[in-house]
Amino acid sequence: MIVEAIAFVLDALFHLFILAALVRFWMQALRAPARNPIAQFSMALTDWAVKPLRRVVPGLFNLDWPSLLVAFAFELLLQFLLLLVKGYSPGAEAASVLLFYSFVKLIRLSIYVFIGAIIVQAVLSWTNPHHPVGPFFQALTRPFLKPFQRAVPPIGGVDITPVLVLIALQLVLMLPVTWLESECVRMLYRALL
Repeated sequence: MIVEAIAFVLDALFHLFILAALVRFWMQALRAPARNPIAQFSMALTDWAVKPLRRVVPGLFNLDWPSLLVAFAFELLLQFLLLLVKGYSPGAEAASVLLFYSFVKLIRLSIYVFIGAIIVQAVLSWTNPHHPVGPFFQALTRPFLKPFQRAVPPIGGVDITPVLVLIALQLVLMLPVTWLESECVRMLYRALL
């Protein structure tokens, strides 16, 4: 019981930081405005890890690679710590599986970021379309919503494309991402035994 509690606390604390680093990465990649509380929070929370890494890792193709590397490193550290808490001592073979597993977990978390952004964007568009964080969520969701909006016109004045995008993202989570995670877990436990 204590092992599950420790794993829960580690998972919650690490994922708060990892999500902030991912939001920072996607915010720059999708040119979201940084003058809003969510962007300011993610930058303030991750500055101590990202800024020193920027001196070593350059930004290529206008992407914030240090933010993504920080998210990946902390996800890898989290998975390693979770194995230690559960009583496993990962070797070299398990380490290579952990690298790929951490990458897959970042994909899952990124999809969660976009699902959350689409839900908030939809609610804001219905309740307060001129809210100060509106442009931030519009920038994050535009690449996903635009292709659907071109194909599906509003029905009775209501844009249903957020629902369609959420269904598509859930399918991505259910099929390839879950399959990759289960394969990683299977390979990881085989390497640990």
